[in-house]
Amino acid sequence: MIMEKRLYLRIGDRVMHKRYCSWGYGDVIEERHSELPGGFCFVRILFDDGNERSFINDLDNELCCYYTGILLIGQCNLWET
Repeated sequence: MIMEKRLYLRIGDRVMHKRYCSWGYGDVIEERHSELPGGFCFVRILFDDGNERSFINDLDNELCCYYTGILLIGQCNLWET
């Protein structure tokens, strides 16, 4: 049985990094998903500083962009109060 990955970000989401405010806001411009079992899911984000950065996008991975500081803008976060 293949389990669906729990993805955090989708193309078009607006984000920011809580530790690197100098990057500015970012837009998710690409998603990539491995077809192999246990493979990674990545997102590419274009930030206001002009740089594109890639992050792991699987909430079941301890290095997921959510856990490393990427926050959705304008979304209700049920995990934080």
